Amino acid sequence: MSAALVAEELVAQARQATGLSRFDDDSFREGLQVLVADLNRNGRPEAAQERLRGSIVAALAARLKTTAYLEQRPELLTRPVERPVFVFGVPRTGTTLLSNLLAADPARRSPLTWEIDEPVPPPTPDTLYSDPRALARLEMERKMLAARPEMGKYYRNSAIYPNECMFFIMHDFKALIWESRGLLPNYRDWLFQDADLGSTYRYHKRFLQLLQADVRGTWNLKMPSHALWLPDLLRVYPDARLVWTHRDPYTATGSFCSLLSLSHQAFMGQVDAQWLGRNCSFQAAEHAKRIMDARDKLGKDRIVDVHYGELMRDPIGTMRRLYVALGDPFTVAAESGMRAWLADNPQEKFGRHEYKLAQYGLSVDQLAPLFERYLSRYEVEREG
Repeated sequence: MSAALVAEELVAQARQATGLSRFDDDSFREGLQVLVADLNRNGRPEAAQERLRGSIVAALAARLKTTAYLEQRPELLTRPVERPVFVFGVPRTGTTLLSNLLAADPARRSPLTWEIDEPVPPPTPDTLYSDPRALARLEMERKMLAARPEMGKYYRNSAIYPNECMFFIMHDFKALIWESRGLLPNYRDWLFQDADLGSTYRYHKRFLQLLQADVRGTWNLKMPSHALWLPDLLRVYPDARLVWTHRDPYTATGSFCSLLSLSHQAFMGQVDAQWLGRNCSFQAAEHAKRIMDARDKLGKDRIVDVHYGELMRDPIGTMRRLYVALGDPFTVAAESGMRAWLADNPQEKFGRHEYKLAQYGLSVDQLAPLFERYLSRYEVEREG
């Protein structure tokens, strides 16, 4: 049995590792306490426990470093984050593809994987794609894909591609990435029912203000679970532009289960397929429900719809229509960047991601009641 995690010990380890002591806010503490208590309910192999401990300490250390840098350059906190674009939806509905295409537009600014992981110091215009930290990550990525090429089937990512906001809002410990690392019903229920994400989006903005210190542009931001907290998001970003990706929810749910099975294996040492089936289907349906609830209050036109089938068949035409809806010019440079990205990233570059609902104790008949409201409102293409 691995040793229990203790929240204050984890905080102390992060302080020792960084030589820093000041957090901008203590808003992360409640989530950390709830998470640790739920994690300690279940034992896991020592290697998995140490991986988990390391990820918590790394998140705390990143927040300490962010705080320290912004204290050195307080003027960054006066710079606005104007009209950011947020892409969200039920998990596994094409948010990554859409985000990568938006990022190919040189007028846009996306949080890249390497700078999310190592934000201090932030990049300059000359080093955004060539910083030694980025190059080191690209080399690690090359070696990982050479050793395990199947990993590319699950998630199309790179050190110099945009990555999810999840990987920095996790510093506030109100994020589904933590919930994916075990059987954590108490943390999940707290997150869905009781957590206040206001502090999370305030931290989100601070993090962007750090990253945009020297490299500006209209922010392109992606995370499926922005869907769950749109009122909190809009309180911090009232001029945000909202984009909802749609895909067959039955296909998306199966893919979601399959993706999270990788997290189970890494952080639990085993996969609980039955839990994933119950949990992912609940979460997928909740994503759709909360967007519909928000749209009912905000008005239909406040959220732009993008359908996965259309994006796959006609990516450039779909992006052109999206730009019209966003009120942005679809420039020659934007189209050229998108075509180049598509040419370099064909759909099955790393093989086909295969999964079946039955692997997780699910069927279309079981899921149908969860998505009845969604499918009655939106004409979503079925896949299989």
